[in-house]
Amino acid sequence: MLELSRLDLEGIATALEDQTDYEHRWLIHPQTGEVVLWTTDGGIDGHMPVDLDDLDLVGIGPLPSYVWYQDMADFAERISDAAAGRRLARAIQGKGAFRRFKNELHDEYPHLLAAWNAFRDVRAMRRAVEWLVDNSLVDDETGERFMAEHPDPDLP
Repeated sequence: MLELSRLDLEGIATALEDQTDYEHRWLIHPQTGEVVLWTTDGGIDGHMPVDLDDLDLVGIGPLPSYVWYQDMADFAERISDAAAGRRLARAIQGKGAFRRFKNELHDEYPHLLAAWNAFRDVRAMRRAVEWLVDNSLVDDETGERFMAEHPDPDLP
């Protein structure tokens, strides 16, 4: 088992969120916890292509976008400013929800940016730990302790 305090949870969270393309994959070394990026043309060192099957690494596939969408919906629902919550909830309806949510926050509610970033970051770290537990890289007890110590932050 890997030691949670030595892992790059932010890197794992980034990998879980990365929806960009299929010409690269995020991987983690199961013994060291090192997170690396593999590309079809540059392998993991950026210079030498290598087949994924030849690597003794665990792939970190992206979570579906609806998982990350739910963070925006939960944030909009939980903030105390009802008008802002309604506008943010409307912004995430339909195609382009992520961009509209971001624009609405930056343009109309910049005072909520710090709260959104803290909320999103805690959720992302929790997902990274859940992924580590699900892939038997961190034990259940460590994962449960992390979850208990990192609840969703209070929102304004």
